[in-house]
Amino acid sequence: MSPPAASAQTALGSLVAVPDTGAVPRHVAIIMDGNGRWAKRRLLPRFAGHKAGVDAVRRIARAARAMGIEALTLYAFSSENWRRPETEISDLMGLLRIFLRKDLAELVSDNVRLRVIGDYRRFPADLVALIDDAIERTAGNSGPVLAIALNYGAQAELVEATRRLARKVAAGEMTAEAITPEAIEGELQTNGLPPLDLVIRTSGEQRLSNFLLWQAAYAELLFVDTLWPDFDETALADAVAEFGRRHRRFGGL
Repeated sequence: MSPPAASAQTALGSLVAVPDTGAVPRHVAIIMDGNGRWAKRRLLPRFAGHKAGVDAVRRIARAARAMGIEALTLYAFSSENWRRPETEISDLMGLLRIFLRKDLAELVSDNVRLRVIGDYRRFPADLVALIDDAIERTAGNSGPVLAIALNYGAQAELVEATRRLARKVAAGEMTAEAITPEAIEGELQTNGLPPLDLVIRTSGEQRLSNFLLWQAAYAELLFVDTLWPDFDETALADAVAEFGRRHRRFGGL
């Protein structure tokens, strides 16, 4: 595991105090939920909620780096989000463009490596080019990973991993008996990231919504009522402290 939570308190300085209750999770994933409700409560359009949600992404990504979290995976656009109105999808794509153009220099200077999971090539060509450029420009960085799930669905990920293994068996490259959990993990889009330690979902909903289903097998789950645009450094520190208080047995005693 990573350094104790006390080191996170030192790294964050005056931003937030993290109780010394245990270890900092190496890999945290967040289902960022509640943008629409945040806007509705303020009598604002949904776009305003999504825009505030992008501000929260910046805030939490910086705090996670300061805490020493090695990998942060954010569920930004699911494979089911295509069912939303075209105007909202267009707004989300526009905000992603702005984030990549505005924040890429910071990721580069902070030694952050950007990863994208999901079939983002279904997005508009100009946005795909921006994503490819951001991945390429941060590929040589050796620091923490910011992974963004775009057009991602865990069931589709598992289907594709299974198909790739089946093709290898059919080609004689491996036997069916060689299909192990490790072999499956090697075909997942999160391959190379630390094991998933903590999944946080904001807004009070208590489900995984087709997010990192395999990876979350032994992750700690934390559901908080805070809407995503209001999730801040203190909320992340509280989540890390709660993780530190839990006793992870992985099926043992």
